[in-house]
Amino acid sequence: MRRTRLARVGVAALLMIGSWTAAGTLPASANEAPDSPPSASSTDSAPASAGLVRAMQRDFGLSRAGAEARLAAERAATALAPEARRTAGSAYGGAWFDAGSGKLTVAVTPDADASTVRALRDSGARVRTVEHSARQLDAVKSRIDRLDAPAGVSSWSVDPAANTVVVNVVGGKRADNDVRRFVDRARAAGPVTVRTVAAAARTFAAGTVGGDPYYTGNVRCSIGFSVHGGFVTAGHCGGAGAGVRGWDGSHIGNFQGSSFPGDDYAWVNVGSGWWTVPVVLGWGTVPDRLVRGSAEAPVGASICRSGSTTRWHCGTVLAKNETVNYSQGAVHQMTKTSVCAEPGDSGGAFISGDQAQGVTSGGWGNCSGGGETWFQPVNEILDRYGLTLHTA
Repeated sequence: MRRTRLARVGVAALLMIGSWTAAGTLPASANEAPDSPPSASSTDSAPASAGLVRAMQRDFGLSRAGAEARLAAERAATALAPEARRTAGSAYGGAWFDAGSGKLTVAVTPDADASTVRALRDSGARVRTVEHSARQLDAVKSRIDRLDAPAGVSSWSVDPAANTVVVNVVGGKRADNDVRRFVDRARAAGPVTVRTVAAAARTFAAGTVGGDPYYTGNVRCSIGFSVHGGFVTAGHCGGAGAGVRGWDGSHIGNFQGSSFPGDDYAWVNVGSGWWTVPVVLGWGTVPDRLVRGSAEAPVGASICRSGSTTRWHCGTVLAKNETVNYSQGAVHQMTKTSVCAEPGDSGGAFISGDQAQGVTSGGWGNCSGGGETWFQPVNEILDRYGLTLHTA
């Protein structure tokens, strides 16, 4: 009966993004099916779909050839990043994708020997010498994490390109006494740069909207990625034990684990006639994306988000391991992006190519005027709950 209903209403009515746990799988467009599987020798070797290339052209102002070239360069940078970190060893100062050169840039401290620098360059990376190692900057951020942040402080993270810890302060709040005290204490922890942002971060849950799926209580959120036995999503969408209903009001399962604040992740078991599919909904902008792994994209890489309110949007990875100061409390180890989002998109899927990246947590702004959005990395969620990503 549910399968018949799906065929009638179509994919768009499901409003389920990330890892469909809906009954049945339909393409977002009758003219474009999901991508074919890649070769076994690569995590993301399949050519970019025409829809994804169009989305990159729209959101980045690129030509078709430019979009295809950037996606290929990002795949190479993503594959290179872990080995570059191992090669740099204790001299590692961070890494990021440079869109201008199309290469991964690896920062190293002055004590990196000539053979290390040569090996990095031979691998195809650009090398930059910096003062502070990634380990030193991570230690500074950890000390700041122990501080009590006022509402005027939006977030903080290590910026590898600037070789500093960036503390983001809401415009108009920088002169507040509590903010000034926090900034002074942060600077005492080590190299810190203060930047101004337009607004404080907030989560993107929403009240019930008729016809939209994934409800818990009177809250609507978005599904992230399928795992064996369920799906992952944002922790602020529901507490452990809370029941979850689908687009048709039928019972899907329950929150089996949930953490917020501190973290913002959760997982829901799937049953009652529902099952999991390794797909992220493209909403007709791109073909539905098959999920083939969870290799982490570097800072500077393009990334796209699928959500039940604003559907499919793309942007850039801006920072990793950022602490976000929501009104409910700080959330750690988040990734910041230039992708927009709005209420109801919480929990939805961030994906780079066919590699799962994380679940939407919150941000500021909207998809009319722009903004920034954070996600909780998916690999952390899988490790925390001992889950296995459902891949194609």
